[in-house]
Amino acid sequence: MINRYIRAIAGTFVIISVLLGMYVNENWLWFTIFVGANLLQSSITKWCLMEDILRKVGIKDSKESCN
Repeated sequence: MINRYIRAIAGTFVIISVLLGMYVNENWLWFTIFVGANLLQSSITKWCLMEDILRKVGIKDSKESCN
């Protein structure tokens, strides 16, 4: 369940920051890079700040997979 939330939040951040970069100011694209860097870092270290935040607000982790 937490993985679903993380994917949804990251995807939303990327879409919003790209749109802001296109229509408001191109510096918003740095936020897109930040989100991508955090996803890459979490794949290497197996630690994700958003996962910690979601757990603190009460989102339960299930053993759900993409299959």
